[in-house]
Amino acid sequence: MSNFLDTIQSPADVKRLTIPQLTQMAEEIRERLILGVAKTGGHIGPNLGVVELTLAMHYVFDTPRDSFVFDVSHQAYVHKMLTGRNDRFETIRQPGGLNGFMLRTESEHDSYGAGHAGTALSAALGMAVARDMSGGSEHVVALCGDAAFTNGISFEAMNNIAAQTKRLIVVLNDNAWSIDKNVGAIAEYFHKIVTNPTIAGLHDRAAGLLERFGGKTVRHVARKAEEAAKGLIGPGMLFEEFGLSYYGPLDGHNLPLLIETFRFLKRQNKPVLLHAITQKGRGFQPALEHQKKFHGLGPYDPHTGGPPGETKPAGQKTYSEIFAESLVKLADGNDKVVAITAAMPNGTALDLFRPHHPKRYFDVGIAEEHAVIFAAGMATKGYKPFCAIYSTFLQRAFDQVVHDVCLQNLPVVFCMDRGGLSGDDGPTHHGLFDISYLRSVPNIVHMVPKDEDELADMMYTALLHDGPVAIRYPRGTGPGTPVKQRPAALAIGVAEVVRDGHDVAIWGLGAMLPEAMRLAKLLEREGFSAAVINPRFAKPIDRERVAEFGLHCGLLVTFEDHVLAGGFGSAVLEAVNDLELAVPVVRVGWPDQFIEHGKVEALRQKYGLTAEAALEKARPYLAAMESRRMAVR
Repeated sequence: MSNFLDTIQSPADVKRLTIPQLTQMAEEIRERLILGVAKTGGHIGPNLGVVELTLAMHYVFDTPRDSFVFDVSHQAYVHKMLTGRNDRFETIRQPGGLNGFMLRTESEHDSYGAGHAGTALSAALGMAVARDMSGGSEHVVALCGDAAFTNGISFEAMNNIAAQTKRLIVVLNDNAWSIDKNVGAIAEYFHKIVTNPTIAGLHDRAAGLLERFGGKTVRHVARKAEEAAKGLIGPGMLFEEFGLSYYGPLDGHNLPLLIETFRFLKRQNKPVLLHAITQKGRGFQPALEHQKKFHGLGPYDPHTGGPPGETKPAGQKTYSEIFAESLVKLADGNDKVVAITAAMPNGTALDLFRPHHPKRYFDVGIAEEHAVIFAAGMATKGYKPFCAIYSTFLQRAFDQVVHDVCLQNLPVVFCMDRGGLSGDDGPTHHGLFDISYLRSVPNIVHMVPKDEDELADMMYTALLHDGPVAIRYPRGTGPGTPVKQRPAALAIGVAEVVRDGHDVAIWGLGAMLPEAMRLAKLLEREGFSAAVINPRFAKPIDRERVAEFGLHCGLLVTFEDHVLAGGFGSAVLEAVNDLELAVPVVRVGWPDQFIEHGKVEALRQKYGLTAEAALEKARPYLAAMESRRMAVR
């Protein structure tokens, strides 16, 4: 049997295949996805669900002249295979390999980079308007998952589409999931459309008529489905009210129907939306049975879907799990504690909290801005909201953090998972900016734990604090420190001196404390006495400790898993300046650039976030200290 996938060097090769050959290639693509992602890890479920959609789009349209905009773009693996990157697919999410998301610098076929949800409609509209202004005739197609419509940006874009362009194609890829099951009124609305018996009957007729008469029936059946939906679901379809002509719902795995429908939509001189029903994880039974798990995961056994081996020490819990278990305990003792997530119950581990306190658990969908204001509203009524949002996603709600929480000094706690490098997911998911973007905001307290037990203490401290708090913690496991039965309250703004010393003082923030300890040992071998401080607080920093060590040490060193610009080291520099100390400060952190995807340890080596690199940066100051010693002798 021919292997059609291996013959694809560009989208032009896709167009040369017959429909039966495309159907066979769809299965080849699924096999490639299952086997390839088993080795690298990645977003297997979403990509298995869009195989036919992506094939049909490339069969009908012409990238890079036509532009495809994938919302989030974690479902663009098939697109990458069909656009000259098939021979490198095994490198996806690997150091030096393909990015796991769309990346403009990677291929001319990647028209728009993404990694966060809700951006496709706005970006596609911008492209369409630019095309119109330039007198172009190319097509712009936005592929959006149903979860993207829980995001406010999508509705902001829809509010403008009809007024600003006469030609745009939107594909609603409806599989009822984001990472977890979709929630809220929008999800219910889509469910009503899909389960409407009249529309379901028209859907079946569409497939049958297409087989009998060809593509000329598509317009008729699609319009009938639209009219039925209008009559049975409400006074007017939601999308029609926004000025998009609605077609569907259609079977998102029926290649002939998709191709003929796209050909029809291609000829329309109006904004249109195609509602395609797909099955997340299609073709891989473990992904169908465990859709949440197989949204995105590490390497797995391609036959069973199970882990290829232990991915973490047996019995050791991740920071996310420690967070969730600690929050359960806090909620057990305080009925004002509530948990809020923005469509990430699994990623933040709040799915472990939900069974214990289901009425105090809120998943608001992919709507970080709403999550923060919602939390602020609850806080005004005496509740203590814990908002579990990745550092990279809290960026989306910066104004709400400032205006709605901190300005009013409300006791909302932001639990920022993935604080620091996020490894294989790359620059869209690295949490490297939260200290900088929060440190300048009045009233907020920003904490960073050195281990699991200290995370539990910080959550308890946040519960007691009457004001905004942010806690950042890294992805994955920590050092394995046992969590004590009862957490302890920490004094706000007071650091912990882990070891004393008089020549060099090293501040190791959070997960970088082990590197600070390593540097202290390296310095000790060279005859220097080094103190190590666990800062605990990125804001307010412990100015008394800065003054103490700045006065009797010849050098201060700061380590942080964060950008240097505006980060913790900058806070220490500011304190040194305010205190009018003469001590130099060596800062170790991420440079002023976006960091690529890769293994965390390898990237730390590359960019100098190691004890050895810090020692080399410190050498000129150590030499000066040694010279002063010799002069005294």
